[in-house]
Amino acid sequence: MPRRTATMLASTLMLIALLCAGVLIKVPYSEMSPGPTVNTLGDHDGEPVLQISGHKTYPTTGNLNMTTVRVTSADYNMNLAEAVYGWLAHDSIVVPHETLYPDGKTEQQSSQENAEEFSQSQESAKVAALRELDLPVKSQVIVSTVFKGDPAEGKLHAGDVIRRVDGKPVKAMEDVAKLVTRHKPGEPVTFGVVPVKEAAAAEKAGKEATKTQDVKITTKAAERGSDRAVVGIKAGTDHTFPFTIDIKLADVGGPSAGLMFALGIVDKLTPDDLTGGNFVAGTGTIEDDGKVGPIGGIEMKTVGARNKGAEYFLTPKDNCAAAAKDVPDGLKLVKVNTIADAVKSLKKIREDDTADLPKCTAA
Repeated sequence: MPRRTATMLASTLMLIALLCAGVLIKVPYSEMSPGPTVNTLGDHDGEPVLQISGHKTYPTTGNLNMTTVRVTSADYNMNLAEAVYGWLAHDSIVVPHETLYPDGKTEQQSSQENAEEFSQSQESAKVAALRELDLPVKSQVIVSTVFKGDPAEGKLHAGDVIRRVDGKPVKAMEDVAKLVTRHKPGEPVTFGVVPVKEAAAAEKAGKEATKTQDVKITTKAAERGSDRAVVGIKAGTDHTFPFTIDIKLADVGGPSAGLMFALGIVDKLTPDDLTGGNFVAGTGTIEDDGKVGPIGGIEMKTVGARNKGAEYFLTPKDNCAAAAKDVPDGLKLVKVNTIADAVKSLKKIREDDTADLPKCTAA
């Protein structure tokens, strides 16, 4: 066999072997890529994303798009060839598997957690939007979860309104843990609560429940050998709104759409058109007080937004450095730290006064 033919044959066989190895060798990585982006001012699957009744709403134009990231599933075994392709591609990121699924979370556990975070983000978006508009929102601390086998089981129930702990008023959910942990394990703590059924009946009647009942619970140690006392509940916050706001968007998880939901609500409730017809996208968690928090996958969200036509991208302050490293052509990053920041920046965009918009810069 001629030397040249033998060399070509050996090279071909080596290439085939490498390709086979790339397909067969599994690596502990997952992939992130741009996911769907939805205009919070528009429709999705044939119905408005934001549905408001009981209060005057106003026409809107342009886009306030929430953005998402698509990730490989928890049980997907990526091979070496896919990992290399993902590392080289511009529109995907390969990350260690535990980054997306820490502590060995299953697909079901991750989906459940994302669904809960998405639901909470919707609630916080409503609160932040109404408070930005100085509209009244009533809040109360409730029992969010009662853990099975712990002292509170059978004594407190999810939805019970917590008014006092040991006679001291509870104004925020953090107060519950502070008051309980003043005790040593084994000591009793007294909760002054409005049972969930009575609270629901009062709300339905448009009244505020005033009668409370005392529930005494003996604390236990948070874990063996610990001196931190717990009763086995998770406190939460329940809000009562002056009118109805529904967010209709399925198959989305996580808290990162909070800012864009809040801005969409503000836009629909005010006569000023926030976007002025511009295509604005963004991301960020939202707290009840309007604070915007960072999210994961920012690089993929900017790519997804620009691919859909976005001109501006509202970027959480703590994501700015990462986002600014590789900005898609034609997209302007706008730094935001609160919903008030975002509203001010949208006004500048609407008025075409964008020279001094808060910018994101690479670290």
